[in-house]
Amino acid sequence: MKIESVELYHVRMPLLEPWRTAYGSDAAIESVLLRIRSGGVEGWGESSPLAKPCYSPEWAGGIFAVLRDCLIPRVLGETFSTGEALQERLSLFKGNPFAKAALDTAWWDLKAQAEGVPLYRLLGGHREAVAAGADFGICDSVGQLIERVGGALASGAPRVKLKFSRDWGLPVATAVREAFPDAVLHIDCNAGFTLEDQFLFEELDSLGLAMFEQPLAYNDVADHAALQRTVLTPICLDESVNSLHSLEQALSLGSCRWVNVKPGRVGGLTVARQIHDRCAEKGIPCWVGGMLESAVGARHCAALATLPNFKYPADLFPTSRFYAEDLAEPAVAFETPWTIRLPKAAGIGTRPEPERLRRWSVQSAIF
Repeated sequence: MKIESVELYHVRMPLLEPWRTAYGSDAAIESVLLRIRSGGVEGWGESSPLAKPCYSPEWAGGIFAVLRDCLIPRVLGETFSTGEALQERLSLFKGNPFAKAALDTAWWDLKAQAEGVPLYRLLGGHREAVAAGADFGICDSVGQLIERVGGALASGAPRVKLKFSRDWGLPVATAVREAFPDAVLHIDCNAGFTLEDQFLFEELDSLGLAMFEQPLAYNDVADHAALQRTVLTPICLDESVNSLHSLEQALSLGSCRWVNVKPGRVGGLTVARQIHDRCAEKGIPCWVGGMLESAVGARHCAALATLPNFKYPADLFPTSRFYAEDLAEPAVAFETPWTIRLPKAAGIGTRPEPERLRRWSVQSAIF
């Protein structure tokens, strides 16, 4: 398929309430959406590294500039029959996986549209629905958190993720575990700790958590390997796995027993599927993460989650969990409790609503 035109949008989507993590608070989610056209067919992609380089070295304004000045001119007018060919063309530019993911995910939607098949089928998935888990950021009080966790579990949430930081740490996780002794719980540390905190994680072993997600530095695999040797709880790598190469390093060192795969963080669905396949070969289960994207990005994540080595409920959510209205239609909803059904339509099955796209756009460009 020849990439004939590209539209690029940097958007700011207001949240119902700030999302608080170990690295700060976001009152809105900044994301980059991209539309590519070929032969009368269009595909949409999304990449959401947030407003500032706190989760990773990339941020929404930065990836907009990289796409505008480097990546889009590199692919415009070129023909790509596979995602791997697209990635090879982009490999001239070092790193920048979130920027590359916007193009890659749009290409996959375009390909699925052209072939008239749902994206999840094109990726090789066979599940028609995927399970989602409950995620909770830092709350105003432990009591508020316990109330919210209780509500999620009562409604059938299969697992609960808790944000975990130095100021919202062991006492909070202990209180939740005591309130819900049989629940599947894990903590997400967002790279907020070091090996000097080893004894903290040894204490956390007693809580019987499903995993410690990204406890140490965002670009580390060696210290995670050392920590994994000292704790019983599985370590899950998130930020540290941003490419197939970084995954291979983690696997060789024994840095983790789970891998969280976010299409944006690894450069798109092409690389996400490669990571999934390699983890399956090595017996390391995966699960799909999210970045509070609009329905466009969420549908890409849901399609990815249908692959067989994704073994843990995904970070997928209905629009109403975080937004008063979605940027795209149809929005995301649970058709059965804590389950998202994949659309039968070709591609991702959703498109940005033009007026909302205009209203929330910070900047845009057309090629």
